[in-house]
Amino acid sequence: MSLTDILSPSDIAAALRDCQAPDSFSPKKFFQISGMSKKSSSQLKEIFRILDNDQSGFIEEDELKYFLQRFECGARVLTTSETKSFLAAADHDGDGKIGAE
Repeated sequence: MSLTDILSPSDIAAALRDCQAPDSFSPKKFFQISGMSKKSSSQLKEIFRILDNDQSGFIEEDELKYFLQRFECGARVLTTSETKSFLAAADHDGDGKIGAE
């Protein structure tokens, strides 16, 4: 399964266009534009599984840096500040990684 089986390719493209400039990435806005914010819990878990590159059950900081590239190979890498902000917003237990929950 791929992300385009769950999300519209045009919505993914729009979300990536919105954050092309360094330090312009906003997880909340990306999730809205890409359509992720409208998906069911089971669909979000499948998206998480696809984004979890090493299939560890968590998305760690190293994987998060390449978050946009999981949507499109040529997409940019998140900046250090974007990666740290994204991790801080989603890491609810402070363990330095994001779980599917």
